Amino acid sequence: MGDAPLLEVMLPFWGDPQLLYDAVESVRSQEDARWRLTIVDDCYPDESVAAHFAAETDPRIRYVRHEVNLGITANYEACRDLAQLPLMMFLGCDDLMLPGFVSRVLALHARHPDAGIIQPGVRVIDEHGDPAEPLGDKVKRALRPHADAPLVLRGERLATSLLHGNWLYWPSLVFRTEVIRRYPFRDGLPIIQDMALVVDMAVGGESLVLDSEVVFAYRRHTESASSASLLTGRRLPDERTYYAQAVDQMAARGWPKARRAARLRWTSRLHGLTLVPAALKSRDPQALRAVVRHAATLL
Repeated sequence: MGDAPLLEVMLPFWGDPQLLYDAVESVRSQEDARWRLTIVDDCYPDESVAAHFAAETDPRIRYVRHEVNLGITANYEACRDLAQLPLMMFLGCDDLMLPGFVSRVLALHARHPDAGIIQPGVRVIDEHGDPAEPLGDKVKRALRPHADAPLVLRGERLATSLLHGNWLYWPSLVFRTEVIRRYPFRDGLPIIQDMALVVDMAVGGESLVLDSEVVFAYRRHTESASSASLLTGRRLPDERTYYAQAVDQMAARGWPKARRAARLRWTSRLHGLTLVPAALKSRDPQALRAVVRHAATLL
């Protein structure tokens, strides 16, 4: 096979430097060399990261650091602006490519060159790198369409499926660069912007190839379900805001099944119910009201 790079691996960074280095090594260890990697450091306060990459000798790897912290959405936009190759992705700074990742996604792209998005097979690991499948990932697995061969999803079917429940793993998604440039990230919704972008692409006529061959390890860190950011922060209100927008978007597109899925948002509401015990344990009336409202509200 030719060595010309086809996949632009953009790696937006803010987090644990050692996990970042592990992610970089997983790219370097690919069986297929047709990749190029750019680490985009969002001004993480650790000077050792810049020093580490200053010593990097692999010409396929470059390091860019913002002078100020831009935040997650603006850093994604910066990554997209820097991408030049036909395909691109936003690799998580704590996730891992398995050795066959590039080979598999390029093979899928060759078979489905018009697809705007590729979702390869993913396994979940914990913060220690051990296999894990918490409840949320069990739900993702149940919601994800199943097929013996790569499955092409598009239009209302794709939008409806995702609005029922987000089974995507954003850091593993591979996009046609010219296609993703047409769709802006939504302002003010950083928690759900990944699904929102893919739904927007479905509305715009783009297709997604869903593959079951596992070539990516997504790291799920152990989190406390009673954390203030989850119970009383912006996550639940932001979800409701997005789904309300999606109800109007699907109605305007003339997709009644997708509109109903957005209005019911049943997995989002069930997630609210799972937080009730933590809210009760917190003895915070505001937290309890927040999760009950989220679970009970129809759009």
